Amino acid sequence: MTIMKTRALPQMLRALRHRNYRLFFTGQGISLIGTWMTRLATTWLLWRLTQSAELLGLLGFAGQIPTFLLTPFAGVWIDRLNRHRLLVVTQILAMLQSFALATLMFAHIIQVWEIIALQLFQGIVNAFEMPTRQSLMIDLIEDKDDLSNAVALNSSMVNASRLIGPSLAGIIIAWVGEGWCFFADGVSYIAVILSLLAMRLALRPAIPKGRRVLHDLREGFGYAWRFTPIRAILLLLALLGLAGIPYRVLMPMIASETLHGGAHTLGFLMAAMGVGALAGALYLASRSSVIGLGRLIPMAAATFGAALIGVGLSRSLALSLLIMVATGMGFMVHLAASNTVIQTLVREDMRGRVMALYTMSIMGVSTFGCVIAGVIAGLVGAPLTLIGGGVLCIIGAALFAQRLPGLRREVRPVYIEKGIIQPEVAETLRSATTLREEMEQ
Repeated sequence: MTIMKTRALPQMLRALRHRNYRLFFTGQGISLIGTWMTRLATTWLLWRLTQSAELLGLLGFAGQIPTFLLTPFAGVWIDRLNRHRLLVVTQILAMLQSFALATLMFAHIIQVWEIIALQLFQGIVNAFEMPTRQSLMIDLIEDKDDLSNAVALNSSMVNASRLIGPSLAGIIIAWVGEGWCFFADGVSYIAVILSLLAMRLALRPAIPKGRRVLHDLREGFGYAWRFTPIRAILLLLALLGLAGIPYRVLMPMIASETLHGGAHTLGFLMAAMGVGALAGALYLASRSSVIGLGRLIPMAAATFGAALIGVGLSRSLALSLLIMVATGMGFMVHLAASNTVIQTLVREDMRGRVMALYTMSIMGVSTFGCVIAGVIAGLVGAPLTLIGGGVLCIIGAALFAQRLPGLRREVRPVYIEKGIIQPEVAETLRSATTLREEMEQ
């Protein structure tokens, strides 16, 4: 494998000097635009056919519940199987799902149950695809100092596609209908499949045969729970998934009932959130090291929580748009920083299982958070629900920050062993931390 010279690329794009990551970034970038087109088209199609908010909720539940139920088991298989081949298989299955939707639309025979069933199928694929993609990231980067940049660039790609995909979908739906969105998504998967097949990756050691799935599952949970830094990060992620991320299902109520707007108001709010998320990802891409990300994790979580409170209190569209930028930035920085720290800390033989828990902490837990938020919003309104969720996020961030000195002490030996920080640098950091703790007493 070849690495481009660092000076050939700006510091913010340094991960692209790795051939495998360039292939991944290009193929995934094209595919994600199609993915966001399908997400919008599927929701709009179901609403157009039924005018039912309950069925929209069922659609979201069908797409996310497999993540909560299956992802931990998926993590076991990710550690046992070839991640690269597994990711190719998930992309092929997702492509077939999009082509199935397109075929049913073009034949004018699509029914509601088929939309929900195919969404459930996609959710099952995602339960394997998301942790596999996260676990493969480390194999695409030969210089592990570029891992944080790779994660940040990946987040930038996701958020750029989130802005582009729905915009294209709106134009295509108005012009030729939802079916062509599904077809375009299916075609876009060809790009990521070809990019994956073009990669040259070293084979990892095989996992010994004869081990039970439940044994490996318990082993993964036990490892994540006993290693305090990973446990603390996952718990804070789960709290944000339960109390913070459900803001998405409340934004239509905020747009219509609080800000007295329509669909365009909702679009502006979500676009502002996307801009903030993209800015946060680009900020992380500009950083040169993972050192200092631990401090960013609670700061970003608190920013996200404070922004949710601001959205709940705001009655002005202009102010709400500014606050949504902060919402997206806080959430994305927290998510990407947590991802990077976990990726650099986790043992290689536990990577699939831990990244599965990372995925479950966000996507899986948010499935139930959305249901809870909907019930609470029906009782007290969307603004108060957002405020309450924001307060919980800030409390979680404060508890994490309080434990940060102890977490750093556990992280340093791992970073020294992996060569992320040099022993003399670690000693300087340890002395500075001790002095600060003594001054605070």
